Amino acid sequence: MSIARTRYYSVTLLGISSGLPIALCSSTLQAWFTQENLGIILLGFINIIGLPYVLKWLWAPLLDRLTLSSLGRRKSWIVAMQLALIAVLWCMSYLHPAQHAGLLMGLGAILAFFSSTQDIAIDAYRTEILSSKERGLGAALNVTGYRFALLVAGALALLLADSIGWNYTYKIMALILLGCSMLTFFTPEPKVLKQPTTLREAFIGPLQDFFKRSNALWLIAVIVLYKLGEAYALSLTTPFLLRGLHFTLTEVALLNKVIGLSAVILGGILGGLWMMRLGLFCSLLTFGTLAALTNIMFVVMALVGKNMVLAGCTIFAENFFSGMSSAAFVAFLMSLCNPKFTAMQYASLSAIASIGRVLVGSTSGLLVQHLGWINFYWVSVAICMPGLYMLWRSQHLLCFRGAQDLPEGV
Repeated sequence: MSIARTRYYSVTLLGISSGLPIALCSSTLQAWFTQENLGIILLGFINIIGLPYVLKWLWAPLLDRLTLSSLGRRKSWIVAMQLALIAVLWCMSYLHPAQHAGLLMGLGAILAFFSSTQDIAIDAYRTEILSSKERGLGAALNVTGYRFALLVAGALALLLADSIGWNYTYKIMALILLGCSMLTFFTPEPKVLKQPTTLREAFIGPLQDFFKRSNALWLIAVIVLYKLGEAYALSLTTPFLLRGLHFTLTEVALLNKVIGLSAVILGGILGGLWMMRLGLFCSLLTFGTLAALTNIMFVVMALVGKNMVLAGCTIFAENFFSGMSSAAFVAFLMSLCNPKFTAMQYASLSAIASIGRVLVGSTSGLLVQHLGWINFYWVSVAICMPGLYMLWRSQHLLCFRGAQDLPEGV
């Protein structure tokens, strides 16, 4: 097996490990609470559980500076977090929302903390293990694994919950993550080229390095706005299908598992391949625009009502174009990182990007309650426009020399 192929397998596996817990403390947990007939405002505020994904930059420098075991700087953190996640999922599998809503949300927050820490290590691992020429396809394969895991922890979890109940479902998800942890032992560890020598350097050095760039603030604005509209549209997808359109758990699971899985694989792989030809900027703009247009299909769904064909087309388009834009966005963030501060810089940039999903998404329940589903999705379409406009105006700013190993075509 070639070295490049081994790297591709590794980032795909770690994408799966990264995607499993985030679904189980967000959309799948929403579905569990929805089935227990808990209020829409509470369902919206479940998104607050994901706050560690926004704050993970606070402890990311520790992962640049410290190594936990002989597995290496990156793998030691990844395996440790995987084992912690398995333990939390096993605890959640013994609870019920009707009796333990607060405790379940608390464990969900702990799950998000361990998951976000795992993401810090995995993001740094991916950025360091892939060469500049491998980043486009590598990012696409990582997103494919990540999205596949979201479908397993989402669609498959719903299907299992409909037949064997939520408690056994969470146990099965813990066992799947255990399998990922065992395979992680066989992945290669990136070579340590540069490493902070003190904790002070690990905390302050990444910020000084990034803000030396003349266009740093503009880059931050693009990162925040690029997926903001998508964050709104997707924050309540499961309650929309279950409560707004009255699909059953099995119907939602089958739509996501069959149509969504094929779409995300196609979108991720084709997005990575097209990135090699289009270049990073054109990929970001084209894929982001197509992903934004899929929000209009949710408006049509809200107008038409329950329709399996329309729902299938919408889910296919959402997974396909979101997979493509996510692959381009991941490659973009990777290109901005200095190898010496990979964990801190990528964690900070991805945390900035997740502000929309966590903080803005937490208001989605209030918007639905006051505006209704149709107007809510029109608002999500409108919110996409500023980010795409800023990106379009940013081409000359994205072509700078401050980033490390910018992909060809930028």
